[in-house]
Amino acid sequence: MLLVVDNGSIYTKQLTDFLNQKNILFEKYSPQSLQLDSLSKYDSFILSGRRKNEKKINEVNSKVIKYCIKNNNKLLGICYGAEILALTLGGTIRKIPTLQKGIESIQPVLKNSFCTDPLEVFESHGFEISKLPTALIPLAKSNNCKYEIIQYDEKPIFGTQFHPEMSKDGNDLIEKFCSL
Repeated sequence: MLLVVDNGSIYTKQLTDFLNQKNILFEKYSPQSLQLDSLSKYDSFILSGRRKNEKKINEVNSKVIKYCIKNNNKLLGICYGAEILALTLGGTIRKIPTLQKGIESIQPVLKNSFCTDPLEVFESHGFEISKLPTALIPLAKSNNCKYEIIQYDEKPIFGTQFHPEMSKDGNDLIEKFCSL
């Protein structure tokens, strides 16, 4: 079963609509309503983007990330989800000079099974990962961002700086994640 942690992104509805359309069984909880002692009933997790920075949201998402690493669960962090993945493991993020919003082309930078070809994806973010921790590997980049897709070592733990729920190529990536 998949758990979607809804961090308040305006795009979470598109994500859950896509999961429903593909008949992917999931439950959705906000960080405030998520019972951390129930994580063992899920085998995969998606951390959505967010609208505002709140300490509680960061704490819950970091605990989910650490749980997934410890228990070898699948995880996909979207936008903020990728940023909190990097932060949890010792990386840094930075505010970017101008909001990135719209369609962006990304290219793989490392041979991998998650992202094999260039993709057209939807960006909507004002922060980005500025330094990757050693445990995270960059898989894809764009002209505006060098960490578009990241992965935790060899585990099925990924982050996307973009919003895959908002484009055809991104939807294909979500479907690939769910079938890993």
